Amino acid sequence: MGVRHSSTIVPTAAARARTLLATAWSCAVTTQIGRDELVGAHSVTEDGRLLLCPPDDSALAAALICAPRGEPSTLIEFADVAPVPMRERIRARLWLSGILGHDGDHLLFEPTCAVLHDANGERQGIELDELALTVPDPLAEAESRLLTHLADAHPEAVEQLTRLISPDSLHGVVRVRPLAVDMHGISLRLERARGQADVRLPFHQPVEDVTQVTDCMHALLMKARLSASWRGRPVGG
Repeated sequence: MGVRHSSTIVPTAAARARTLLATAWSCAVTTQIGRDELVGAHSVTEDGRLLLCPPDDSALAAALICAPRGEPSTLIEFADVAPVPMRERIRARLWLSGILGHDGDHLLFEPTCAVLHDANGERQGIELDELALTVPDPLAEAESRLLTHLADAHPEAVEQLTRLISPDSLHGVVRVRPLAVDMHGISLRLERARGQADVRLPFHQPVEDVTQVTDCMHALLMKARLSASWRGRPVGG
C-alpha cells in the first residue's frame, strides 16, 4: 500500500530539499572522472549553492583539471534517511545536477537542475529560484532527537496516535514507527508483514520552533484519546 496523507498541508518539494541540504551529513558526487562519497564535506550558501571541501585524494580535483573550461558537469545525490530504525529508511533522494568550479579554498557547485525522488516513487522537479528562496524547516536540526526520543521513551504515545488513523488502514499492521516530523505535522510508518504505508497527522497549527512541538503533540494525543473511531487493540510496539 502507498502513502496516505490525512492533510494536504505538507512541506513543498523545495522545503524538503532545503531541509535535506541543511541536515545531510554525506553526499555522493559524480563527474566524468568517477564518483566520490563525501562525508562532512559540504555546506550550503544562503542562495542554495553548495560549497564542497573534498579530501586531497578526491577525484574532484582531477575532474576540474580535465573538464573543458575547468567546469565539469556534476551530479550530487543526497539521501534523506529516517532517524528511527525501520524498514526502507530512505525517505527521499535529492538529485542536483550542475557545474563545479573553484571558490577560494573550496569547490563551488552551481545547480542547474534539482529533482526530489520521493519514497513512493514520485519525482518532483524543483524550480531553482524557489530552492534558493526557501529556508529549511524550523524543526530540521531537532527532528532526529525528537523522533528517536518519541520512539524510545514514549512507545505508548506512538500507539495512541494510531487511534487517529482509519481502522481499515491498520489492518495487518505489526509495528508503527515515527517516520518524520516538520512544522506542519508528524508522519508514522505502518509496517505490515509484507510492505508498509505512511500516514500523516497534521498539527492544529504550524510550529515556528521546537518549543511549540510539545503543545502540538499533546493536542494530537488528546484528540486521539477522545477519538470515537478506535475499534481495536493496540498495534505494534
